[in-house]
Amino acid sequence: MNKYKVIIPSIMLLLITVSAVAQTVDVKEKVKDEMENRKESKVDEGIDKGFDKIENGIGSLLKKKKKVVKSESTENNSKNMDKEDSTQPLSLKSYTKYDFIPGDKILYFEDFAQDAIGDFPALWTTNGGGEVKTVNLAPGHWFHMNKQDAVYCYTKQIAFPQNFIMEFDIIPDGDFANGYALTFYEEKESKEMNDDLYPGIRGLHISFDNEHWWTKGYNNEISGSEGWIEGESRTNPVVEGQVNHVIIWAQNRRLRIYHQGAKVLDMPTNIFVGSKFNRLRYSGCNTSSTPTPFVTNLKVTTAAPDTRSKLITEGKLVSYGIYFDVNKDVVKPESYGTISDIAKVLKENPTVNIRIVGHTDNDGNDNANLDLSKRRAASVKNSLVSQFGIDGSRIQTDGKGENEPIASNTTSENKAKNRRVEFIKL
Repeated sequence: MNKYKVIIPSIMLLLITVSAVAQTVDVKEKVKDEMENRKESKVDEGIDKGFDKIENGIGSLLKKKKKVVKSESTENNSKNMDKEDSTQPLSLKSYTKYDFIPGDKILYFEDFAQDAIGDFPALWTTNGGGEVKTVNLAPGHWFHMNKQDAVYCYTKQIAFPQNFIMEFDIIPDGDFANGYALTFYEEKESKEMNDDLYPGIRGLHISFDNEHWWTKGYNNEISGSEGWIEGESRTNPVVEGQVNHVIIWAQNRRLRIYHQGAKVLDMPTNIFVGSKFNRLRYSGCNTSSTPTPFVTNLKVTTAAPDTRSKLITEGKLVSYGIYFDVNKDVVKPESYGTISDIAKVLKENPTVNIRIVGHTDNDGNDNANLDLSKRRAASVKNSLVSQFGIDGSRIQTDGKGENEPIASNTTSENKAKNRRVEFIKL
């Protein structure tokens, strides 16, 4: 009842004011006019003041009601945020498009950890400039390709198989509207640096900017446009100013690209028959305004291992397809393809039990690495049970930390080989 006690005297005051200042004015008509549009006159000022008092009284009541609603909404949002804790892993089921499965061999890995900050990477060359840096967005060493109109070539050959996966992290700069390119190519000569537009005999350009993905398979032994096979996609382009994890799967002539939880491009015939890539490089796509991105964690693995044969026949599968953030035990969504494939084999062989064993490199504290490897193995089991319905009693877990390396921890590539998850048939 208190709110009406405030409004009723205010209305009475308004009527008295109107009677006093508007003796010759048709009050009813004036009030009507005032409601439609308040004309600025001396008489209107009195009416305005009366209306203002009423509006203030009503507005205060409405404001109080809004505050209550806002408070309830905020409380509900807080409860929802508690339920959807950002520290919880993203569901692997929501990343079903990540169907790639890295194999059991690492062919190349580079995180520039062995290069000093400020130096040009020892195993790369360029016709421009660049240096290794740290960034505030992510840990580790990043290769800043900071010279416009330059190419950056890895100096050694890589024996790319017909079926391989390459991954890398890239932070695009603010000039990324003009795009950047990764090129795989086949070169017969031992040529460390190649700045040709289409290097080698045959190759594959993968270009990307903040709006597109472009691909071009090329064959320099065929003249004109007949020597090109092109593709394009606008799905999930790279995002400027943040870490983007790009995954490329080349399978014979087929090319698939993955980014931000989706398959962004799938070209069944994007690579020329007979292509045998042995080189890779990065380069700008536009000579007038070339981007200068940061890259790291370049990894090339074999692809699509015979999981059934490795696990059921040989009794052991070494996997580089289970992903974790640094020093974390939460299985990342990119692991979907690998875990789904293992779950399929277990469902088809219901009498088979396995042990999951986590392994790390020798960076950091020994005890911490041992604990981390055990927690990672347990997380993989949890994904198999909760996401794919595998009976937990069929799965044991263990962790060896850095105690059972398969390569000496002297190089970045060897450390990458030691960071693995093994599935052992019991």
